[in-house]
Amino acid sequence: MKSLNVIFTGKNQVEVHEEAVRELGPDDFLLQATRSLISTGTEGICLSRNFEPGSHWDNWVKYPFHPGYSMVGRVIAVGKNVQHVREGERVALRHNHKQYSVVRADEDIYRIPEGVSDEDATWFHLATIVQVGIRRAEHRLGDDVAVVGLGLLGQLVTQYTRLLGARQIIAIDVAEQRLVIAQAHGATTVLQMGVEQAREEVLRLTENQGVNVVYDVTGAAPVFAQALPLLRSFGRLVLLGDTGTPTAQHLTKDVITKGLTIVGAHDMHAEFPSSDSAHWNNLRQAELFFRYLQRGDMHVNNLITHRYSPHEAPEAYAMLQERRASAMGVIFDWTRL
Repeated sequence: MKSLNVIFTGKNQVEVHEEAVRELGPDDFLLQATRSLISTGTEGICLSRNFEPGSHWDNWVKYPFHPGYSMVGRVIAVGKNVQHVREGERVALRHNHKQYSVVRADEDIYRIPEGVSDEDATWFHLATIVQVGIRRAEHRLGDDVAVVGLGLLGQLVTQYTRLLGARQIIAIDVAEQRLVIAQAHGATTVLQMGVEQAREEVLRLTENQGVNVVYDVTGAAPVFAQALPLLRSFGRLVLLGDTGTPTAQHLTKDVITKGLTIVGAHDMHAEFPSSDSAHWNNLRQAELFFRYLQRGDMHVNNLITHRYSPHEAPEAYAMLQERRASAMGVIFDWTRL
C-alpha cells in the first residue's frame, strides 16, 4: 500500500511523494486522512532552516523531513487485538501530513465528538500548546493582558484569555487583517504597530501600570526584550513562540526592577499520563478544547483562510513564505485526492 506524503527534501524544497505504508499489525489501526493543518510558524522555520546551528531545531530538522503534527482522519481498518478503536471512527493524531497512517493503538488518540467538524478538529494540537501557556500564566480574574503576535497561537490565546475573564486583551501586530480577526474573537483593543511603538498606548490603557501578563507569540527573538517593558510590577511574560535564534533573546532591567516572572511554555510540558496531581495532560486539554467548540465558546473555522489539495503543497508553502501575514489557518484537504 502507498501513501501520498508531504516532504521537505531540502531547504525551501517541498515535494509530494508516494511512500510505502507498513503492514497493519494486530495492535494497529489504519487511518485515512481527511484534513491536516499547517503549523505555519513551526513548519516555516523547518522549511527555511531559520535556526541556529546546535539548537534543538538543528537537532530535529534533518532532510528529508516530514512536516506536520495536526492530522484528522477516519479509521478504515483495525488489527485483531484492537478493542477501543472502531472502523469509521473520526480521530485526531499528532501525525505528519500524509494520506495513510498505520497507528499503534496505544498512542494518544484524540477522539472527535459530534458537532466538531474535521477542519475545526485539526486545531487540537495548537489548542493544547496554547493551553500549556495559559495555565503557566496563572491568570487571575480581571487581568490586563497583551498578546504580541496574532498568528495562529495568538488568536487562540485571545479566545482563551477572554474565557478566563481578562479585563483587557490588547492585541499587538503589524498586520491589519490579523487584528481584525482578533477583535472579532475578544480583543478589547488592537494596536497595528510594533511592540516598541505600542508601549506608550499600553501604559495609557492601564493607568501607567502596564499589563499583568504579556504573551510573546511571535517567534521573533528581538520581541522578547521589547515586550518586557509592557508589564507592571510582578507581571508575567509567557514565551509561547519558539524562536530559532534563542541566543538573540536578552533580558532588560525590567526583570529585576519590577520583579518580573518569565515563563517558558512548550508542547512537551503536557506529555504525561493524567493523574490527581497533573490532571491537564494533552488528551484532557484537547477534550476541553472540543467542548468549547461544541458549545460555541471558541471558534476556529473562521480563522481558516486557505485550503489546498495535498498535491498543491509546494504552492501552499510558497504562499506562506511570500505572504504569511495575509494567511491564517492553512488546511490540506485530503478528500480532494
